[in-house]
Amino acid sequence: MRTIDAATLKAWIGDGRELAILDAREDGEFGRAHLFWAVPCGLSRAEVRARAVLGLPGSAMQAAFGLPAARPGARICCVDGGEGGLAERLAAWLEGIGCTDVAVLAGGTPAWGAAGHVVFSGVNVPSKAFGEWVEHQYGTPSVSAEELSAMQAAGEDMVILDSRPMDEFHRMSIPGGIDVPGGELVYRIGDLVASPATTIVVNCAGRTRSIMGAESLRSVGVPNRVVALRNGTMGWELAGFACDRGRTASYEPGTPRSLATAQARARDFAARNGVHGIDAAGLRALLADTTRTTYLLDVRDPAEFAAGHIAGSRSAPGGQLVQATDTWIAVRGARVVLVDGAAFDPATDGVRARLAGGWLRQLGGWDVFVLESAAGLRTAEGAGAPDCPEAAAIRAEMLDPAQLMARLADGAAQVVQLTRSIEFREGHIPGALWGVRTRLAALLPRLAPDRPVVIAAADEAIGRLAVPELKALAPNTPVRLLAGGFAAWKHAGLPLRAGRTDPPDEACIDAYVRPYDRNSGVEAAMREYLSWEIDLVHEVARDGDARFGEAVGIRAH
Repeated sequence: MRTIDAATLKAWIGDGRELAILDAREDGEFGRAHLFWAVPCGLSRAEVRARAVLGLPGSAMQAAFGLPAARPGARICCVDGGEGGLAERLAAWLEGIGCTDVAVLAGGTPAWGAAGHVVFSGVNVPSKAFGEWVEHQYGTPSVSAEELSAMQAAGEDMVILDSRPMDEFHRMSIPGGIDVPGGELVYRIGDLVASPATTIVVNCAGRTRSIMGAESLRSVGVPNRVVALRNGTMGWELAGFACDRGRTASYEPGTPRSLATAQARARDFAARNGVHGIDAAGLRALLADTTRTTYLLDVRDPAEFAAGHIAGSRSAPGGQLVQATDTWIAVRGARVVLVDGAAFDPATDGVRARLAGGWLRQLGGWDVFVLESAAGLRTAEGAGAPDCPEAAAIRAEMLDPAQLMARLADGAAQVVQLTRSIEFREGHIPGALWGVRTRLAALLPRLAPDRPVVIAAADEAIGRLAVPELKALAPNTPVRLLAGGFAAWKHAGLPLRAGRTDPPDEACIDAYVRPYDRNSGVEAAMREYLSWEIDLVHEVARDGDARFGEAVGIRAH
């Protein structure tokens, strides 16, 4: 296994060739300290996550496009927190699935810092830093919570648009707000705001999506006064105002009546940022080129994706893709093909992919294409299960939710739930133990050795992978799998338990605990988080590896 030092990796980042930096720690551990362009790929989910973020074609794409089963993929450097062994394990697994250019950073993230390079905390750092850069670069105007409250009290002609997904909006929102996720803003603004005299306020939970949503509208020439709500819902609550809870106000679904205007605006924005159109034949050619990495991402709403999408594509809603690029794209220098409704019917869209593509060009310099026609391409329905042949090869004894419920009532089963810690707090199977797949040994003292264990995972692939691992740790304990995972239990309407302290904040190694998810010190954590976001632009300048805007000829202020 090849080992490289920090100086070599620093040179790789700037040499223009494809490169992915994968961090083998869990998301919560990653969030404490990591490299700027590193992407979390914790060992507990590596078999599912690595293929996706590396752009390796899954079985559906291989079948649909006639691609070879094995592709070497991009140059990869695996890192960890200096614990020793985690990066090596990830690298060995990558080599085992056919990746041919894999290295390990000697000493991990501490060695990177010791070499004089910047170490970042938090998650989705490239996207969040880009949002701060956008505000500085374009002078995105904003209003404070106090100013917005005064505008509301004065009855100003205005609309408040929340640029987050509905689940976040439902949790907490600005009074009077409407949920319009960032990828939908330019697409639907003509229907939402009829008069150019109406002030448009865009908010999120913090800063990034507020800034990006507001600047998207400004950048395409929307004539209204457009402002971001400074510091979002966190700033609103810190100013002493109350957020609403449980609201579902949103835009009218379907093709907007103002589509033609939105299309013209989006075409101009995409052209200015070097986004190119491509047809089905061009997509086939890109995917057949084994010398480059090509991502195929559908930026529509997840419900639209589930109703019908190109086989092998992944759902990456536009606003979230720009907000959390490292969730979908790990390879610097790759090609990205974006899909929206226009690929299936030009009379319905052509806006969302072009907007997301223009921002991706400025953020990471990827070669970005918009699919203009899907004619002749195979389509599929559903959410798109992650490709994981390792899990598919495991045979496990299954229980459906009703069977598990009956066994729990009889005391004939115990449950290990492998879902995100934050989601476990919000709802879990009564009596379940929360765990992380790579830390199952820590649960053994709490398991009754004479009672069968049922694994309930966030997705079935992770659950299947955990079955033989738990059997190896407890060879005398029967281990079974909940069919359909925890989602099936919820869908069946079976009982749930909740509790903010299970697991406690310090145990949430699998998730970056945001300020509003903490059990104590929430206000201080909010202030710290907002200060961290604001300071990112300075840390990025000191780091020197971001180069925002350079791909489209923008010189930073």
